[in-house]
Amino acid sequence: MKKLFILFLVIAGFACSSDKMDQQLPNIVIILADDMGYGDVSFLNVESKIPTPNLNQLAQEGMYFTDGHSSSGICSPSRYSLITGCYHWRKFHDIVQSFGPSVFDPEELTLPEMLKEKGYRTACIGKWHLGWDWEEIKKPGAQTQSIEINGAIREIFGPEAFDWSKHIPGGPISNGFDYYFGDDVINFPPYTWIENDSILIEPTELYLNGLEDTQEGKWECRPGPTVKDWDYYQVLPTIVRKAVSWIDQQKNSRQPFFLYFPLSAPHAPIIPNEGFRGKSQAGGYGDFVVEVDWIVGQILNVLERNSFAENTLLVFTSDNGPERYAYERLQKYQHNSSGPLRGLKRDIWEGGHRVPFIIRWPGMVEPGKISNEIINQTDIFATIAEIIDYNLPASAAPDSYSFLSHWKGDPKARNIREAMVHNTFEDKYAIRKGKWVLINAPDGTHSDVPGWINEMFGYEPNYYPAALFDLTIDLRQQKNLYMEHPEIVKELQDLLKKYQEEGRSVIR
Repeated sequence: MKKLFILFLVIAGFACSSDKMDQQLPNIVIILADDMGYGDVSFLNVESKIPTPNLNQLAQEGMYFTDGHSSSGICSPSRYSLITGCYHWRKFHDIVQSFGPSVFDPEELTLPEMLKEKGYRTACIGKWHLGWDWEEIKKPGAQTQSIEINGAIREIFGPEAFDWSKHIPGGPISNGFDYYFGDDVINFPPYTWIENDSILIEPTELYLNGLEDTQEGKWECRPGPTVKDWDYYQVLPTIVRKAVSWIDQQKNSRQPFFLYFPLSAPHAPIIPNEGFRGKSQAGGYGDFVVEVDWIVGQILNVLERNSFAENTLLVFTSDNGPERYAYERLQKYQHNSSGPLRGLKRDIWEGGHRVPFIIRWPGMVEPGKISNEIINQTDIFATIAEIIDYNLPASAAPDSYSFLSHWKGDPKARNIREAMVHNTFEDKYAIRKGKWVLINAPDGTHSDVPGWINEMFGYEPNYYPAALFDLTIDLRQQKNLYMEHPEIVKELQDLLKKYQEEGRSVIR
């Protein structure tokens, strides 16, 4: 009897220890906006014409970065870098196209895979845009169709090309997530819901025209298979309900959880729902950002309602800068989605990749802190690894620095990154070290720039082979110092080459 009692105490003690360990591991939520600019939120841009009270609250309750960056100026590469801690350009540059393959290799360690090893329950709800193995469900001999759309011939797959009853490998479930729900990409086919690795409603029709009205810009939805009467306006409300429901379901679980919640807004098509129209002074796009802000509020509410808020690390950021419609928006509404920065989505100017970046972690991150440290979304990986006491192998997260000591307020944790590389397409790179940024091309432009923008901000053509800027005095990147500081140019050129050749920028 005595032995049984001792055994009971040992088992009970282990269970209590296990419970304590689980409680010490924070829940983690990452909300990723799509095409939201640095200047769209008022805590970074006092001249913003868009009210963002929930994001402002989040910034006040945690720490926000004035120098936070995505890896790329477009979405698939930035998402890959966030989930792997690896610069996308080591592997690819462009977005995953409609029915494109997975960007992941089986041996790559992903953020959800790491967290699962530590006992986390993991979910991705929303925009994936990192590819699937669609070939596995393509019917033998399936061919594209040649269809004229708006005067151009397009090669597209029709709904009959796929066996929609089959499971689709290569997506979130194949890369560390226990659960997935979403439409993959709001403006790419197939237009239907996917849960885990299965199509919920079979696409039976072919969507073609793409001429529907939007609140700003073009419709931008690509042709391809769709379910009958697919409602694009319901994409955001549906994934919000799913995310809130999934968090609610964790209330009685002893496992810590990780929710990756990539939104499809304010990306085109710019279609704010009716309740948000007219809520900003920046047109339809501004109203769409208001809807994104409301979504952040819904996540804050469900965390609070379930008593998760005090033990949850919440990250909010954006995959890249604002779309090209931002120039028209500036002219029409005097709202600058890039704020004090030069450039837009796709560009390697600061406006293409410097984005809103907020963290909230009660008890660990002091509220109301403003950080001027240079941080990249790749750094989320190593920081979380240190939080959960995970020993990263040498092959994992090669471009990820841990910011944990900085997040927790260590005054010595400064200048954590040696340098940072920015890239969108393979012909241009920028490297940032301290106050200096070098673009290894005459300029950082990929998006077309109207002449009046150059006149407004005094941008002049560069006739040198590269461009060097001191961001402490020239955040808008107007004055090229390439000729004045050849030693800095060489140092940064050599460092960029080193990072490219060595396959990593962090030594562990």
